[in-house]
Amino acid sequence: MQLERARPFLAIVFIQCLYALMSIVAKLALNAGMSPHVLVAYRMAVASALITPFALVLERNTRPRMTFKILFQIAILSLFEPVVEQNLYYSGMKLTTATFTSALCNALPAMTFIMACIFKLEKVTMRRRHSQAKVVGTMVAIGGAMFMTFLKGHALELPWTKNSRGLDAHSHSLRIPKQEDIARGSLMLVASCFSWSCYIILQAKILVQYQAELSLTSLMCIMGMLEATVLGLIWERKNMSVWKIQPDVTLIASIYGGLVSGLAYYVIGWASKERGPVFVSAFNPLSMVLVAILSTFIFFEKLYLGRVFGSVVIVVGIYMVLWGKSKDEGGKLQPNAGCTETVVKIDELKVPTHDNNQVVPTSEQLMIPKAAARFHDSV
Repeated sequence: MQLERARPFLAIVFIQCLYALMSIVAKLALNAGMSPHVLVAYRMAVASALITPFALVLERNTRPRMTFKILFQIAILSLFEPVVEQNLYYSGMKLTTATFTSALCNALPAMTFIMACIFKLEKVTMRRRHSQAKVVGTMVAIGGAMFMTFLKGHALELPWTKNSRGLDAHSHSLRIPKQEDIARGSLMLVASCFSWSCYIILQAKILVQYQAELSLTSLMCIMGMLEATVLGLIWERKNMSVWKIQPDVTLIASIYGGLVSGLAYYVIGWASKERGPVFVSAFNPLSMVLVAILSTFIFFEKLYLGRVFGSVVIVVGIYMVLWGKSKDEGGKLQPNAGCTETVVKIDELKVPTHDNNQVVPTSEQLMIPKAAARFHDSV
């Protein structure tokens, strides 16, 4: 019984470790000259090859009927993530550092909350304490992100980074970003978070209509691969040699990135159903800590007081937002709540109606959040 309860914890910690290592491997590949657009295309190609066979076999009898409308919505969804989001993410990472990227992207929950309020997917009642926590936490997280971007502070010397000055200054893996690169990269990373927020908002509607996680993930990866390839060919049309993959860190980044994407999409979806999305989001700062530690060893990256303080402020803001979210719906979080909290099978619902006593499920019985239902009706 204890092992059963610990499985979601172990699964999410494992995924965060994979994400942290992916940030390091991706940064090494980008510093070695790999194009961010090529990395995204190859990563989605590997993910598609990994997920599609499982989706075809495991969901062959439960997959909903595909329509042109759903297919179009999935195409738009894959455009936000992985195409736009990952291209901006890796472009921003190339201009900054792995630690800075992981820390700044922790502002995602706050940005998602703002987007949800704009699209009326999030209800805010300022008289209630948990709504106040969400608003204040959002402001705190954004303030921490701005603090990280514009204030550097004193360098924190670590024993293993003191001798980094004597290393080859021209080494790709030790490239120190300039302040103007930090500013440009920050804008790209913020735009990346915005794209990811749009993905989360749109995903709610699609998951209500197409309840097949593996198949949805497979379609998203395939369409993302096609869209990322087209974007890469257009962006890199003057330098087609970037598509050549050598048996070095660029190949490792492509294969490992695809494996992480395929595995993480499935595991995070399972953990969300088991313990809820708030539980999954609460572990995001773990990846930032792991990346910061690994970067000091691999890149001999120095930690700066201002950015450490900004990271702490972001994490505090995140947990204020997550605490407020956990108190929604009367302070009760459904243990089996997924991204759209749709976990009850339609054929198990028996609701008599006045029309020949047909069985018609309702939004409440499907456990669809009221916000998601409103979004579904408005679209």
